[in-house]
Amino acid sequence: MPIAQLYIIEGRTDEQKETLIQEVSEAMARSLDAPMDRIRVMITEMPKQHFGIGGQSAKKLER
Repeated sequence: MPIAQLYIIEGRTDEQKETLIQEVSEAMARSLDAPMDRIRVMITEMPKQHFGIGGQSAKKLER
């Protein structure tokens, strides 16, 4: 059972996350020759102040 664990910064819509799940699942099915019903995708959302870019938080950088 292929599993993808994705980390993203909070703020995406439910629709965007649904699209992400669908497209990652399709890519995994295609590249691994795995049936879609066996693929799992987990999304972990992080607060902007918990994600650093170049020594500063994404919140401070307003990203």
